[in-house]
Amino acid sequence: MNAAEYIKDKILLLVLHMSCMLLMAGFLHATGYETGYGLLILIFWLMILAVWLGVGYYNRKCYFRELETALEKMDQQYLLGELMPVSHRLEDQLYKEMIRTSNKSVIERIRQIEDEQKEYREYIESWVHEIKAPITSIDLMCENHREDITRRIHLENQKIENYVDMALYYARSDEVYKDYVIQKTDLEETAVVVLNRNKRYLIQSQVQAEVDCRDLAYTDQKWITFILNQLVLNSTKYRRETGARIWIRTEKYRHGVRLIVKDNGIGIREEELDRIFEKGFTGSNGRKRERSTGMGLYLCDRLCRKLGIVINVNSREGEGTSVSLEFPVSNYLLKE
Repeated sequence: MNAAEYIKDKILLLVLHMSCMLLMAGFLHATGYETGYGLLILIFWLMILAVWLGVGYYNRKCYFRELETALEKMDQQYLLGELMPVSHRLEDQLYKEMIRTSNKSVIERIRQIEDEQKEYREYIESWVHEIKAPITSIDLMCENHREDITRRIHLENQKIENYVDMALYYARSDEVYKDYVIQKTDLEETAVVVLNRNKRYLIQSQVQAEVDCRDLAYTDQKWITFILNQLVLNSTKYRRETGARIWIRTEKYRHGVRLIVKDNGIGIREEELDRIFEKGFTGSNGRKRERSTGMGLYLCDRLCRKLGIVINVNSREGEGTSVSLEFPVSNYLLKE
């Protein structure tokens, strides 16, 4: 709030004072009162009015400055009503009470939504665990009866399992901190697990994969396995027609280890690179090829941010894509 805004707010009161001054000046003149004395009265009136406006502006400015400071320091700004500064003005007290009532309603609604989300998340997790059983049974039946049709069923079943995992990790992505353990992780072992899991899909797609991960990283193996699995699936999905290859390797940098997943696929358009981590964005490639949900890279980016991993994507259309995951190492661990 500045002085001009304050004066504008008091404009009706100032008009009233000016009108009263004019009426008093007219009355004094009509009754033969000396002009000098009349001017002196008007000057004192103006001085008192100016002091009153100045003090009022200063008090209101201090009040709102204190209010803004309290608001900036709050993590949950909808609780402002509880920390509003004390004011002797009746309107401030009424505003405070109304804001507190409104805040109470907002908090109750937030808790209701949180409870609903928790119930839905628990249902999704329960559903995922239940559906894992028939998926595993189908895999076992396909392994016990190896025929052309069962190989196809196994591949489709693997796709179902991947989508189920996406649903599970999406449901848990807001509470990663409850279900992860940071420890020294063998990235080569993780990459091999992912490739073995998708070996039938890779063979069917005629994609060759190479692994050269000699470095270890400090991360959660389960979550990084999911992220790496999504990257391998993307590289396989958007492969070139012949000679498709995937390279998974690691390299050290100044403050940690970098895991790189590179392919020689169809690549990503330059104008689409900035949007690939958006929820539901499929891009031109996703619309042309297999059905795409636009959730894979979105989940990877979301989980990487939760785990403190930096994810970067470089790609050129027609030449391939390279995705790097940077696992930082604290100075304490470097000293160790």
